Amino acid sequence: MERPQKMPKVAKVKNKAPAEIQITAEQLLREAKERDLEILPPPPKQKISDAAELADYQQRKRKFFEDGLRKNRMVVSNWIKYAQWEESQKEIQRARSIWERALDNDHRNLTIWLKYAEMEMKNKQVNHARNLWDRAVTIMPRVNQFWYKYTYMEEMLENVAGARQVFERWMEWQPEEQAWQTYINFELKYKEIDRARSIYERFVYVHPDVKHWIKYARFEENHGYINGAPFAKFEEGQKEHERARVIYKFALDNLSKERTQQIYKAYTIHEKKFGDRAGIESVIVSKRKHQYEQEILDNPLNYDAWFDYIRLIEDEGIVDNIRETYERAIANVPPSKDKNLWRRYIYLWINYAFYEEIEGEDLERTRQIYKTCLELIPHKTFTFSKIWLFYAQFEIRCKNLQQARKILGMGLGMCPRDKLFRGYIELEIQLREFDRCRILYEKFLEFGPENCITWMKFAELESLLGDDERARGIYELAIQQQRLDMPELLWKGYIDFEVNQGEFENARQLYERLLEKTQHVKLRQAGDKESRVLILEAWRDFEKEHGDKENYEKVLQKIPKRVKRRQKIINDGVEEGWEEVFDYIFPEDELSRPNLKLLAAAKMWKKKEE
Repeated sequence: MERPQKMPKVAKVKNKAPAEIQITAEQLLREAKERDLEILPPPPKQKISDAAELADYQQRKRKFFEDGLRKNRMVVSNWIKYAQWEESQKEIQRARSIWERALDNDHRNLTIWLKYAEMEMKNKQVNHARNLWDRAVTIMPRVNQFWYKYTYMEEMLENVAGARQVFERWMEWQPEEQAWQTYINFELKYKEIDRARSIYERFVYVHPDVKHWIKYARFEENHGYINGAPFAKFEEGQKEHERARVIYKFALDNLSKERTQQIYKAYTIHEKKFGDRAGIESVIVSKRKHQYEQEILDNPLNYDAWFDYIRLIEDEGIVDNIRETYERAIANVPPSKDKNLWRRYIYLWINYAFYEEIEGEDLERTRQIYKTCLELIPHKTFTFSKIWLFYAQFEIRCKNLQQARKILGMGLGMCPRDKLFRGYIELEIQLREFDRCRILYEKFLEFGPENCITWMKFAELESLLGDDERARGIYELAIQQQRLDMPELLWKGYIDFEVNQGEFENARQLYERLLEKTQHVKLRQAGDKESRVLILEAWRDFEKEHGDKENYEKVLQKIPKRVKRRQKIINDGVEEGWEEVFDYIFPEDELSRPNLKLLAAAKMWKKKEE
């Protein structure tokens, strides 16, 4: 007989009245989400002070990333974060290796390709980026985004021919309409009307929609397309080639630039069929001349257009035309005294002078070009040392040494510059006028006493001349200067000089003086401990190679201990936690440090006495 089942006991509800404040499930979920979004304090900052600590940090981070990849290789974000971290550490080769591993893992992932290429472009690894885009479009040619990025990169690099080649590869896959339109706009941007027309012809055959034919028709209408120059075509059909040639030339001389593109094309075809080689070249040259004339008419300060135009005129070899073009070009002086605007302009004068000296063989005219150019430059605002040096070198080639020295002396008097001093000194060294070199070095150092390279070059010259005492005196004067641009390089040069002379005791004294200089009160307050450590380590290496055991041990006793300590992180006056930092304790610092154990014992004794 089955026993009846008992009902489970249920706790009785003591208060069945509704709560005063009703809380919905939605509100509970919202509050839970808000608690998750609470801003947590940032982790403590870690200061890395030497190469060993950096290597330890990098090893830990790499282990963390590799563990994440072993757990789940299909999470793309793990690969991206790992590679971007290596990039932030300037380990481009390691980052590249990680990207390649990611592609081996999932070569169809667009994000990996895009991020990988972005890294290469950002670090100016152009060839790597180009190879990467080439692989991407080969593997996935239907992904238009790769083609867009590839062509855009080539265009930004001003590699117009390369961008055009990529576009042509793209068009072989007969992509969507927007890709064709992008290619057409690219050609129009560089005023390649004929190329754009050719692309339109292929486009309407691949996508023969009415709207595309209408676009094509409007394109021809906007660019003034003349259907084959009918009048000249008629004469050509009647075998009146001279008449056709005259009509073409008349049209080119009287029509605007916008309306002559097709006529130039027809004229070129006509000459290829019925003209000789000279006629064909004449057509091409006249077309390019017309283009350059239009460019410099639109902007006379477009010096790149002037350079191209002058090269074209120089190829013709007509001296009067070349000189006239140069004179027209140099007449367009930059409107303001901004050196950046003058940088391209000044090369017009340099090329003009080179042409007259080499090709024209007119030395007096060359000399006048240099003089006029120097009179034009506002030397009180800025100058160009290369003009003074080119002028002086020209006079030397003309065997006018005194005139060359006079020119360089005038340049140093009007506008002394480092490059001008160095060029003048190099000239005198080649002439073996070492007394003049000494005078120039003295003037150079009066002009810029903070330039350590100048002091070192002067001392090097004296050392080469066998006057070691003068070289040593120059180094002594140099290190006594108050302001130096690279003092560490100067001290190193002085120490290397003494070592090369076999004066090891002098080198040892220099290390001591340099160490005393870093132990100056101001430097100690500034906390320049790392500089002192580097000096001591260099001194230690010197003693190990050239000194004896006693001196080596003496230096070892001065090298500080490297200790780790904790310090508070304070941001805007607020304590945010603790961080571990490394510090150096020098032997002299330990002598001045209080004995903490003794102080603690004294404190306890005093407390007991009370």
